[in-house]
Amino acid sequence: MLERFKVPEHARVYVPVEQARRATEQIFESVGLSEEDAPLAADVLITNDLRGIESHGVSNMLRSYVAEYRAGTLNPRPSFTITRETMTTAVIDGGGGLGLHVAPKAMDVAIAKAAETGMGAVCVFNVGHMGGTGYHAMRALPHDMIGVAMTSSGKPSVLPTGGAVARLGTNPLAWAAPAGEMPPFVLDIGTSQVAQNKMRLAKRVGALVEPGWIANPDGSPIMERVPVPDEWLLLPLGGTREQGSHKGYGLASIVDIMSSTLTGIGPGFIGLTPGFHLLAYRIDAFIDVAQFKRDMDAFLRGMLETPTAPGVDRVIYPGWPEAEEVPRRMKEGIPYHTEVIEWFGTIAKEQGLRFDFV
Repeated sequence: MLERFKVPEHARVYVPVEQARRATEQIFESVGLSEEDAPLAADVLITNDLRGIESHGVSNMLRSYVAEYRAGTLNPRPSFTITRETMTTAVIDGGGGLGLHVAPKAMDVAIAKAAETGMGAVCVFNVGHMGGTGYHAMRALPHDMIGVAMTSSGKPSVLPTGGAVARLGTNPLAWAAPAGEMPPFVLDIGTSQVAQNKMRLAKRVGALVEPGWIANPDGSPIMERVPVPDEWLLLPLGGTREQGSHKGYGLASIVDIMSSTLTGIGPGFIGLTPGFHLLAYRIDAFIDVAQFKRDMDAFLRGMLETPTAPGVDRVIYPGWPEAEEVPRRMKEGIPYHTEVIEWFGTIAKEQGLRFDFV
């Protein structure tokens, strides 16, 4: 994550990981999740926090989920129903549950099918926010598989290139591949120029928005550094046509087709609800696992050892900085903004809970 989105040093409160995990589990249990689903949902958020992906961690997402449960828009005890199935594919009705605990179970279905046939693909509908695609793609790694996860985003917030009305969500996708000695390759990106959740972080910490990240309500790109305005629309990855926004627009469209149209809920801007598409590839169905991991190590080391351009400290690869962050946060704790700690105190009083760190 860019430095501007991180909690300023003066506003940080370091919370031990297990305290943050247990508090998050308690909150999920207090809004009705089962003893099985609450730890799973909490694990998605805490894993993101540990990896430094705070846009999809506790501070940025948990209160939104609580609000949805209180409003009755999420089902805390959803059914999980396979509505269509072949040897390699499945379509799942998520029962109106939060994607944090529905998506891992759906990914497990894809993994089980890949274990049998070499590949597994699963679509999910009638479900809430996935909570970060990377977590779900990474679920395939311990099985010597490549994992892919993508989700349409429900309500449109991203303009198609040249458009003045949002037609797409941030439509993130993730792709995770194991290695041998090196941390795994994990690409976890939105298809908008900046993630919508990062705009919330920018608002909280007072960070400026870069040129070409967002547009005015009439669709015109904002091409100077500005504070987060009151009204804005997201631009696709690339920002402007001259900078390649047609590529981000195309990627977002693919995610929409695979996660919404193929799932049966229709185009995202019509269905207005998320849909998931999850894939697992069993590596030994294509190549010897040991050889694949050796070649991955060579590839990833090659990226890290690339000579740097002037003024650049190092070259990294997707998944490397997150892997570096985990041991640091396991030791120091997760840095939450003081405002987030205050929210924990508020929700504890409202739900009749007690947290050690509050």
